[in-house]
Amino acid sequence: MTNSDHYRALESLYATAPVNDFYHPVMTVSEGEAEIIIEAGLQHCHAAGGVHGSVYFKMLDDAAFFAANSLEPEVFVLTTSFTTYTTRPMSPGNMRAVGKVVNYNRSQFIAEAVVYDSEGREVGRGNGIFVRSKMKLADMAGYAG
Repeated sequence: MTNSDHYRALESLYATAPVNDFYHPVMTVSEGEAEIIIEAGLQHCHAAGGVHGSVYFKMLDDAAFFAANSLEPEVFVLTTSFTTYTTRPMSPGNMRAVGKVVNYNRSQFIAEAVVYDSEGREVGRGNGIFVRSKMKLADMAGYAG
């Protein structure tokens, strides 16, 4: 499998996750990077009308996670820790998260992500540590490799 095939298979796997039926994200993966776009609607808001922090977290974790998994072609990675910073409140609208691996070795990946609003302003950022699991990607439903 080529790297490009691996990236497309990760995108396919992500699209099959049942949780994404609520968010309807679109993801693009490349080497050490992932970008996720969603249209945040009223269903993603807290009682005061702003986009709920759980949406920020999901986008940041997913973007960083798949940036890490782009560098691991055999097994699914796992998030072992993730820190999120909400840097600006956001009303419903387009959200774009960009994740990048900043360091990796045999035992872990460290990745960062930033989420932007429709005007390109940073609204949140986060970083996490990801480790290799024993779950083979080729055995996972949705990984079209």
